[in-house]
Amino acid sequence: MAETHNFQASHLHSITRRIFVAAGATRHIADDVAEILVNANLAGHDSHGVLRIPAYLRTIEGGGLIPNVEPEVTSETANTMIFDGKNCFGHYIARQAMNRAIEKAKAADMCSVSIINTGHIGRLGDYAEAAAAAGCIGIITTGGGGQMQGITVPFGGAGGATGTNPIAVGVPTGDDAPFVIDIATSMIAEGKIQVARSKGEDLPEGHIVDKNGNPSVKPADFYDGGFLLPFGLHKGYSIGLLVCLLGGLAGTFDIEKGSMGGCFMQVINVDAMTPLAEYQQGVRAFLDGIKSIPPAPGFDKVLVPGDFEHQNRVQRLADGIEIPDTIRQQISECAEKLGVSMSEDAVEPGDAGRYQ
Repeated sequence: MAETHNFQASHLHSITRRIFVAAGATRHIADDVAEILVNANLAGHDSHGVLRIPAYLRTIEGGGLIPNVEPEVTSETANTMIFDGKNCFGHYIARQAMNRAIEKAKAADMCSVSIINTGHIGRLGDYAEAAAAAGCIGIITTGGGGQMQGITVPFGGAGGATGTNPIAVGVPTGDDAPFVIDIATSMIAEGKIQVARSKGEDLPEGHIVDKNGNPSVKPADFYDGGFLLPFGLHKGYSIGLLVCLLGGLAGTFDIEKGSMGGCFMQVINVDAMTPLAEYQQGVRAFLDGIKSIPPAPGFDKVLVPGDFEHQNRVQRLADGIEIPDTIRQQISECAEKLGVSMSEDAVEPGDAGRYQ
C-alpha cells in the first residue's frame, strides 16, 4: 500500500491558503478556495481536493488564472444573472454566484445563472450543498464539447467529444446529510485518474480506452492520449451533451467550430412551492424508507445520494485526512518554491472553526 500522511482539515486549509496567498491571491479568495478544496477531501472526493494545488499554480504562472480579481454581474433580471468570473479562481466565482443565486431565489422564487470566463470550479457538490443548506434545491452543471474537442468519447465514437461534464443537484433534508447527486457524465472524473496514478493503482475496467480505442485500466494510457467512456453508454452521453447546451445559454458557443459549453446554475426556493419544514420532513421520510430496504448480497446497507459524503466528513473530521505521499511531496515542493511553511504551528484559530 502506498505511503500516506495524515492531516487535520484545519492544517490542510492553512497550508493551502498560504500557498495561494503567496501566489498572489487575495486572502479572502484564498480562504474560500482552500475551504472548498478541503471540503472535497472531507467528503471523500480526493480527486477534487488539495491534489489540485500544483495544477492551479501552473495556471496562475501561465496567466490563465488571475488570483486576485473580483468577479462581477454583467447582466441580471429579478431571477437571472450572467456572472463574469474574469478568470479568477473558479471555486471563488462559483461560490459567489451560488450565494447571489440563493439571495435572488429567496426574493423571486428561483434564479438561473450562467457563468463566463471561469476555469475549473472544483467539486460541484459543494455548491449543491450550499443551496440545500439555504432551504433551496440547487442544480449545477459545467462542461463543454465539440467535434474532437474533449476527453470523453461519444457513444459509438472513437474520438473526444465532451469533457467530463458533471452535474450536481442538492435537496434539503432538514439535517446534516442533504440529498446530493454529484456525478460526471463520463464513467469517472479525470481527477480520480490522478488519484489512482498517485497511489500506483489501476482503474476499474470499462472506464477508459487508450489512444487507439482499446480498453485499458492503466492511468498512463489515459495521459498518453487516451479517452474516458461515458457512463451508462448512450444515457450518460446524452446527459453530457445536455450539459453543453445548458452551458451555452451564456452565449459561449462557436458556430464555426461547432463547440458549446459553460457553467450553469439554477436555484429553486422550496418555500415558493410548498412549506420548507413539511417538505424536508417528507424528503427525509422518503429517503429513510428507501434506506430501510434490505441490502442485496455483498452490501451492508442501502445508501442514498449524500450519505457517502456525510459519512466521510464525520469520519475524516475525527480521524484526519490521508494524503498520498506523492501528493504531499508535490504540495511540499509548491510550498518550498513560494517560501511557505508546512508547519502545523501556522494554523490560525479561525481555521479550525470552518470545519465543525
